[in-house]
Amino acid sequence: MSEFIAIDFETAGREPDSACSVGLVKVKDGKIAQSLYCLIRPPRKEFVFTPVHGLVWDDVKNEPDFKGVWPKIADFIKEADFLCAHNAPFDKGVLYACCAAAGVLKPPQPFVCTVELARNVLKIRPANLANVCARLGIALDHHNALSDALACAAIVLAATRKMRPLK
Repeated sequence: MSEFIAIDFETAGREPDSACSVGLVKVKDGKIAQSLYCLIRPPRKEFVFTPVHGLVWDDVKNEPDFKGVWPKIADFIKEADFLCAHNAPFDKGVLYACCAAAGVLKPPQPFVCTVELARNVLKIRPANLANVCARLGIALDHHNALSDALACAAIVLAATRKMRPLK
């Protein structure tokens, strides 16, 4: 493992293209090397998940839309071997829907799901992010996209250590 990116999106609404924030964490050679957090103006003003993540339209109305933040994201992930997320199908779906809506190519990297790593490698159940973090002693400000991405990076590193113990 040379480089991977942990990614987490928060969405404003039920539509997968409604990203309102993204957190990304770059891991190089087994260490957290860099992070990126962006607020994103979603295509619609309706926020139904404010009770989850605390973001409202006023927080993002003057921020760039996904197409505007895409160059930063694309540059950040370009060297990654893979992307990882907790419940990867959700974040992958948001990323791909936002790319399609913005008219940009989706990234080529495969996704790794930290829910699956938690269940199958670390043997943690339930495998929701809060429980996995509690079991592994990972600090978490749940539903803050950067905190969730940092947690995902830590889960991958913990699973990697378990699969390849230090000698």
